[in-house]
Amino acid sequence: MKNILFILLSGLLLLSGCTGVKTVTQGLENEAFIEILGTPQNYPNGVEVKVDDHLNFIAEVNKPHADRPKGKIYAIESGRHTIEISHNNAVIYRKQIFVGAQETKQITLP
Repeated sequence: MKNILFILLSGLLLLSGCTGVKTVTQGLENEAFIEILGTPQNYPNGVEVKVDDHLNFIAEVNKPHADRPKGKIYAIESGRHTIEISHNNAVIYRKQIFVGAQETKQITLP
């Protein structure tokens, strides 16, 4: 009888030490992505991308294929932006876009 009471008491102590299920929620990060599509042979050294006149970088031009995974993508803040793309000091694309959090906007060059 004492053994059964001891085992029952030990089991209750072990079960009371468990904390149960914990849940964690997390929102989306405040970043979006752009992908530059076109004919890579026309832009062998890439293109210069300017976002809102303050973020400049050289981007690789990806070949557009619906059946393949995405090529190189570039992270920007989500929201409304003016995108200007230049090649050989000539502006070839300028447009205002809106991208949401974790959205990828594809820009197709001429």
